[in-house]
Amino acid sequence: MPDTRPNHPHVRNRFRYRGVASSCAAFVALTAAGVAAPAAAHAESPACSPATATTVTGPDIPFVDWAENLGYDAQGNLWVSRLYRNVVQRYDSAGKVTATVSVTSPGAIRLGPDHLMYVVYGDTTLNMLPGTHNSGVVRFDPTAAAPVPEVFVNGLGMANGAAFDAAGNLYIADTTSGVVRVRTDGTIDADWTAQAKTFGVNGVTVDGDAVYTTVYLSPQGRILRIPIDAPSAQSTAADLALADDLTTGPGGFLYVATTSGTLVRVDPGTHTACTVLTDSPMAAAVPVPGTDDLMVATGRGDVLRVHLG
Repeated sequence: MPDTRPNHPHVRNRFRYRGVASSCAAFVALTAAGVAAPAAAHAESPACSPATATTVTGPDIPFVDWAENLGYDAQGNLWVSRLYRNVVQRYDSAGKVTATVSVTSPGAIRLGPDHLMYVVYGDTTLNMLPGTHNSGVVRFDPTAAAPVPEVFVNGLGMANGAAFDAAGNLYIADTTSGVVRVRTDGTIDADWTAQAKTFGVNGVTVDGDAVYTTVYLSPQGRILRIPIDAPSAQSTAADLALADDLTTGPGGFLYVATTSGTLVRVDPGTHTACTVLTDSPMAAAVPVPGTDDLMVATGRGDVLRVHLG
């Protein structure tokens, strides 16, 4: 099989909207657009029990091993996107690396309905330059002895988050344009996508009949609810500064990783939020299969198992 991995430049200066740098970048971008910088905090709901966390695996070099995203394959193995190392890695239950697959600037990694792993590539702010379309999604067989990524979607701006719905459609958070809907055959649903345009999106999750996305580059760090059957009828689920990626968790709550170093529970029905964990900058969270726990990726490079209170 020919190598169909995206042909992108080697490691370059990938300045990211993360941690302290993320706060500065967001401030500059928003100020340039003539709007106020993000609020420092959200309004806390009083009914939120603290979570506990244990470290599953740590970085070889803090922050160089930035854990951008993570997901599970059909065999229950954990995969972690190492943004600056241009790889996704598979871990066993003891936290040891058992496989490494090369992907340029990897973002979200998700199990598809076909049991292949889908990984966003080109998750770098260099791809926010006008006219740049070097981002997309690759997929590979996680059970292969030496998985080879194949391009599934290309030509995007700065793809970051990703999530599948029950019908197998893939939703991609493209920071330069908005949420992109991809059909099961890899073609883009242009009409749906045109109705979900929002600059600055980052993470995305699907909960029933709605897509939720974080708008990192917005004054309030807005979390938008996008009805799947009516994408133009968007509403605000919550305002949460520096909200990175998010996931749907137990009880119908959204759990949002923030680069200010908090894991926040959001009730989209009541539009309330509360902090359940504080640690280093957080980039993403996913449910642990068969449990009520979450796995959380951090900017330092640690992967945390979080037991919700």
